[in-house]
Amino acid sequence: MVDGKIFIGSSQSEWLPHMKLLELKKTIVYGPVNSRRLGKSLGINVIPFGKKVCSFDCVYCQYGRTAVLTLRPDAQGFPTVEEVGEALRQGMKEHQESVYVTFSGNGEPTLHPDFAELVDVVIESRDELLPNAQTAALSNGTALQFPDILEAMKKLDVPIIKLDAGNYDLFERINQPCEGASFEKLIEGSKALAKLRTQSVLFDGPLQNHIGQPLDDWISILSDLKPLEAQIYSTQRPVPDMNIKVIPPERLEEIAEEAGRKAGVEVNAYF
Repeated sequence: MVDGKIFIGSSQSEWLPHMKLLELKKTIVYGPVNSRRLGKSLGINVIPFGKKVCSFDCVYCQYGRTAVLTLRPDAQGFPTVEEVGEALRQGMKEHQESVYVTFSGNGEPTLHPDFAELVDVVIESRDELLPNAQTAALSNGTALQFPDILEAMKKLDVPIIKLDAGNYDLFERINQPCEGASFEKLIEGSKALAKLRTQSVLFDGPLQNHIGQPLDDWISILSDLKPLEAQIYSTQRPVPDMNIKVIPPERLEEIAEEAGRKAGVEVNAYF
């Protein structure tokens, strides 16, 4: 057992076949989640209930395949700014122990049609009710190409952008983006975030990103981006593609040391 997750095989690289993908969130505010990376994090899900809306269809996603794969989804079904604000304020009052308030949930939070306004609501509510907490977003960065989204993400204390690949080809194969979500624009937008942190899921199998050229290219991108922190972890939850294999903690620590040394950034392994 690693971090509460059960594996079979001496290499801890295969999931028990009966394990299921995570269920989609059914509320706007959830948790606080005991996050490996953020501690007690109060989650904010601004995606319509019952469906995964994202600009990626990642091979390892814990929620399974993407139902609505787009950068510009239909606004119908998204919670309103008022609904998010009300749920958030209630959640903050009930969970004063939260140290982060984090946009996450059933897909890509920046796809909400009023994301920029939601960021302002979160910051205002935090300042009033949880002044010691930090605001964060777990994002794939594809919407940073839109000025309003970029400016909103700059306001957050901890904008965390997904970076699973160091080149276009691997980006396409791992993240399987929708039309208009390009690797080049993701990198360009990430560079514009002064408080940038990156998150990378590293894994093994027929498709892998932790050894050889895939790893070298990823380190090169880190060196170019110079995030405040690069967070790496592996697939410690059920995934839709059973060919995806978990990387053990010792390998993650090796990668963290090598990448930190070569890229000149802080790289932390979480497991």
